[in-house]
Formats: sequence, C-alpha cells, structure tokens
Amino acid sequence: MRFPEFFAAAPRITVRDPLARVLGAAEDGVLEYSYADTVKLAGHSCPTVASAYLMTRAAMRALYPATLPERGGIKVELRGDRQEGVAGVVANVASFLTGATHDTGFKGIGGHFDRRGLLFFGVDIPGQIRFTRVDTGAAAIVSARLDRIPSDPRVAALMPRCVAGTASADESSLLQSLWQGRVRTLVVEHADDAQIIVVRT
Repeated sequence: MRFPEFFAAAPRITVRDPLARVLGAAEDGVLEYSYADTVKLAGHSCPTVASAYLMTRAAMRALYPATLPERGGIKVELRGDRQEGVAGVVANVASFLTGATHDTGFKGIGGHFDRRGLLFFGVDIPGQIRFTRVDTGAAAIVSARLDRIPSDPRVAALMPRCVAGTASADESSLLQSLWQGRVRTLVVEHADDAQIIVVRT
C-alpha cells in the first residue's frame, strides 16, 4: 500500500479509549490515528476529509489541553443535515476519531462505554461542528476555511475528463498532483493555522 509521501508528515491524533483499555485492545487504552488511517476509512483523500480530521484534532486539543482526549466521551454536533453536502463525510471522520455515533454504535457493557446518542445533525450552531466533553460540558465549535486554500483552476477542467475515463495519462497525473497538492498544503502547512481551522470555545 503506497500513499503520497506527505501523509506521513501530517499530524497524528492520540486518544485514550477506556473500552480499549478494559478489553486489552491497546495498552492503557492509548490509540494513535494518522491521516492515512482516515483516508482508509473514507476511501479517498480530499480537502473535506482532511479538514474533518484537522477540525476534530483542533477541538480535542482545545477540550483536553493537559491530557489525552477520551474517545467515547465526546458529543459531536454538526450544523449540516445528514444528507446535506459533505456533512456525512465529515461526520464519518469525526465519528471514527471520537467514537461518537447516533444509534448504530457500541451499546456498552454494564451501563458503561455506550457510544450511541453522541452524534447529531442539523444543530443550530455558529460553526460547522460542535464538540462537547460529556464529563465537563466544555465545548468547542470548529469551522474550516477551505476557501483560503483555493483549488488550482485547472482542476475544474480536468476532473470531468478523469472521472469519465477520457483523460490522457498525463492529464490524470496532473489532476492527482494538483488535488493532493491542495490537501498537502492543508494538512502539512496549515494544520495549526487558526485562520484556516477556526476554533471557538
């Protein structure tokens, strides 16, 4: 399996999952996620997937400044409805990293570790996603300003041809380079840019 080299340079997300600790899935329940892991989940790498990864990371850092974020202990609320735009894609990434699900997640053991009832759509919030710690109620509202990292104008002309299978090998290679180049700019150069990944606590 070969990914673009910049995937390895993207920041990683480390969490502690109490369920993983109890069941011995990871020592002390500590789990580390990479951008490549998120790409495997989504099946592709794009600015939406990358921004969802970075928004979740930023919210976790804001909510848990002195300790590892607790996977399964964060409520996730999206402004968009579940079938609106890219809300579903963003929700899948946030769910993957936080463990939060609507009604399809783990039901828990003995009243503990229930991952259901933690993911919501269509919430009236002044941002894309609100992350809330279940234990303290502390919240962070996060948005991604992808318009500040514009797409190369050639992408609009290349995309239809590549999707239709009529592009030449050179055109396909160029699209891939331009597309992943924008993702690289986001996850490597602007991962900690507060003007791109905007957090309100």
